[in-house]
Parts: sequence; structure tokens; C-alpha cells
Amino acid sequence: MDIVKVGIVGVGNIGEHHSRNIYESPLCKLMAVCDIDPKAFKRVYAPAQAETKCFTDLDRFLAEGDMDLVIIAVPHYDHPSIAIKAMNAGKHIIVEKPIAVHKAAAEELIREGAKHPELVQSAMFCQREYNAHKVIKRLIDQGELGRITRINWIITNWFRSQRYYDSGDWRASWRGEGGGVLLNQCPHQLDLMQWFFGMPCKVRAAVKFGKYHDIEVEDEVNAYLEYPDGTVGNFIASTGEMPGTNRLEITAEKGRLVYENGVLEFLRNEQETSVFCRNTESSFGVLQPWKCTIPYEPDTISIHRLILENVARAILHGEKLIAPMAEGIRGLELGNAMLLSGWKDCDITLPIDGADFEERLNKLIATSRYQKKTVAAEVDENSMQKSFGNN
Repeated sequence: MDIVKVGIVGVGNIGEHHSRNIYESPLCKLMAVCDIDPKAFKRVYAPAQAETKCFTDLDRFLAEGDMDLVIIAVPHYDHPSIAIKAMNAGKHIIVEKPIAVHKAAAEELIREGAKHPELVQSAMFCQREYNAHKVIKRLIDQGELGRITRINWIITNWFRSQRYYDSGDWRASWRGEGGGVLLNQCPHQLDLMQWFFGMPCKVRAAVKFGKYHDIEVEDEVNAYLEYPDGTVGNFIASTGEMPGTNRLEITAEKGRLVYENGVLEFLRNEQETSVFCRNTESSFGVLQPWKCTIPYEPDTISIHRLILENVARAILHGEKLIAPMAEGIRGLELGNAMLLSGWKDCDITLPIDGADFEERLNKLIATSRYQKKTVAAEVDENSMQKSFGNN
């Protein structure tokens, strides 16, 4: 094998983007797509349409699509079941974020994945591949910042209008989507939080449901985190602020690292804070930090494509995965803990009880105004394939 044959389940906005990346990658070839809505097939990257088979039935897609790798880009609730079905059909997988809606479903997916060690299993946590994020990760891991004492991440540049939420009746509902800003907009940041800093041991969050919009789910979160080593953190997210902010601030013994507006700046102490605190003879004096702008290479390639090609090389040559699927449970659990804290109005100790979270979510699903469609769209696949140039 010198090329990886790829299929996509779910051809929405992100599925369309994946189809282009596959077409433009020298390591991959788009073979088939699957969606219950035949109109979605028009989203496939135009130069790839002629050679792409189209299916509305998942079983036929997996049996007849002739692919090695399946990208799962459907609404969140269906990620685990389709991923499991694809693995049982012998397909390598990339699961879009989040890998599941809640921890218990993610645990089931990971258990099933463990039964297929021969298959490459990745999550689409592509923001790990932004060059600035890789530099931050390296600075932390190499001890350049010293012991981290406080983390503050404000991510409020997710503004969404009411029209956005009204554009799909499944959006921002407990039954249709399973959550709001934590599940839709912030999975990448929640993944980066655990990737950079590990998992906290305690979470306390103020969560607002439909504060800015006519929706069921959360559109504002203010969370306080405690870590086993004494580090504390704040995580703030909203889809109702304009203008918004995206500012990551890491306070550590050797200074403060800030990433905002594309600039990575380190205010570096000449001496560690705790050492200066113990030894200085001054009551009010502080060290004057060195202002260091940390350079990093501009991002020139789609980060989704970088994950795709990493998975392709893992299949072809055994390359180590950037974002193993099993790691997707960590950021998901962090978001679940914030919701659980908001629901119960109390501190939440991690790891959380996945069954308890699922039970509480199911009660909200039972009263959700969204009613999921149960009948798949009908389509004459032969005529659709003919229109795409397939026989």
C-alpha cells in the first residue's frame, strides 16, 4: 500500500473541508462519502466528485466504499456508534471532535477500540498542530516556565447569532447536540487544556443556559480549576460576547507567558518568584522582567490536513499519532465536569461518575424540544452516482 483510501461519513461544512484535504494530499484518495441527505453530496470538493461514490446507507458505504480509513463527521451523538461500526468493518478511523457527548459513551468507544489494536484510531484534535500551540507545549514540557502556578484562558470570541442557532433544529438542544459552547465550540480548547497542563482534580463552574440566546444549552461558562500540585486555573467561554477575547495566560515561577492575537510573549523573571520572595530584603520591590517575544513559524497548511496525513503515515509506516482517539475522553470529561458543577451547583471532584452525568443528561433529553428524525432520506443511489460519474 502506498496510498490510503478514505471515506467520509457526514458531508456538512467540515465534511466538505475534509474532502478537499483528502483530494489535495499525495498520501490519500477520496473513495466514498455517506450522508442521509443526498443534497449533501454536492458539497464534495468539485474536482473529486467524478470519482467519489455516494451512499445514504452506512452499511453499504462500509461494505462497498473500498476505503481503508473512515472520517466520522456527523452530529456528536453518532460519533461513537459509527466509529465502532467502522472499526468492526476493519476500517481505520478519525473521529471528529468531540469523540462523544458524555464520558460513558466515550468509555464504551475506547473499550471497543481496544479490541482492534491493528487499526489506527485518531481524534481530529487538529489545534495541537498550530505552531504556536506546539511551542507552548514544548516550553511547558522542557521546564522553560518553571512550576506553573496559575492558568487563565478566556475564549469568548465564539459569538453566534440567534440565526445561527435557528439554522438547524438540532442545534443547541439536549437531544440534538447534547450541549452548547462546551461541546460545540470549545472541545479544542478543552483538549489543549489537558494536553498542556494535565487534568485538574476539582472543578467549580457557573454555567448559564440560554443567557444570550433562545436555546436549551449553555452559552456561558465560568470555571475554576484546581490541580493536584496546587496549580489553579480559570476557564471562561461564551457565544454571546462581541467583541470577544481569546487570551491564554500562564503564570509560572519563571514569569508569565501570554498568547493573544497571534503574539506569544514571555515576561521572564531573572529569578524564580518563590526564591526572590524568600530571599529579598525589600518589602515592596519586584524584579523587572525581560520582555521576550517568542517566534514561531506561520501556519501554512490546513491543520486538519496535518492530522489526516499523520494518520495516513501511521497506517502506511507506523508513525506515532498526534491525537490518539483514546485521549479524547480527557477534554470531554473536563467539559462534562463543568456542566455537572453547573447542574448541581457544587464542587466536582475528578474523575467524574460517567453514569451520573449520563443519567442527568438523559433527563434533559427527555424534555428537549428537538425531536430527532428517525427515517433516513430516500434517494436513488444509482442516479446520484451516475451524476457524479460513477458506474
